[in-house]
Amino acid sequence: MRGTQSHQQTAAEKAAGSGFAGRAETRVCEHPGCEEAGLHRAPRDRSQPGDYLWLCLEHVRAYNQSWDWFRGMTPEQIEAERRRHQVWERPTWSFAGSPGQRRYHDPFDLFAEEREETRRTREERRRRARSEEDRALAELDLSQPASLADVKTRYKFLVKRLHPDANGGDTAAEERLKAVNRAYSTLKRLYAAAPA
Repeated sequence: MRGTQSHQQTAAEKAAGSGFAGRAETRVCEHPGCEEAGLHRAPRDRSQPGDYLWLCLEHVRAYNQSWDWFRGMTPEQIEAERRRHQVWERPTWSFAGSPGQRRYHDPFDLFAEEREETRRTREERRRRARSEEDRALAELDLSQPASLADVKTRYKFLVKRLHPDANGGDTAAEERLKAVNRAYSTLKRLYAAAPA
């Protein structure tokens, strides 16, 4: 009868009845002299990820209170480790220096002629533009006929290219971005008012 049996069970017996029978019965607390079931894992060492001690609840609590991940590290090593884990150990770079960026340093002005030609073409388009729509399209380096989808695509491209984070605070790029924003607002307003 149940009334005559002892109500005390060992941790291994409890684990055997809780669905962990195959695994928990064989694991004993790794603390010296302890016979309880080792149901709780604790890291052996910082340099051995995935290698754990298996301890009973009492010993894992004591182990966790004394565990110090940064033991033996200098403040510089601690800061480096903290920063590495802050970005999930993935490589990072600043927005302005992202690998997809196609900006080149041109100390000998080898591409100055192309830059000047692009600037002159844009200025010529602006000068020739008669209507408000033509001036706004010229600011986005577009010409008639241009759909709203074309305008949105070009706007997104220019915003990414001219954004201050991508240009390191270049004031000329910031001014151009402001002009692009004004042109986009104008075109959205004009295209929304146009009959379908």
